[in-house]
Amino acid sequence: MSDKKTDDKKYTTISIPTPLAEKIKKRIEGTGFHSLSSYVTYVLREVLSGMEEEEEEAFTKEDEEKVKERLRALGYLD
Repeated sequence: MSDKKTDDKKYTTISIPTPLAEKIKKRIEGTGFHSLSSYVTYVLREVLSGMEEEEEEAFTKEDEEKVKERLRALGYLD
């Protein structure tokens, strides 16, 4: 029997400082996270998801004009 995982997911190894790893291990005690890797993966997905949402929230033309008006009033734009 092979030790190969049944799913087709591929993984990589990422190193983090040992003190950080220890803090994370303490933080996940008693939670649904069963490993350091599962918690770190969750956190990274959340961070990336939040960044993608921020990228989607572009200024409207109206917002841009308001900012320009404020900058003009402060003397930063002519």
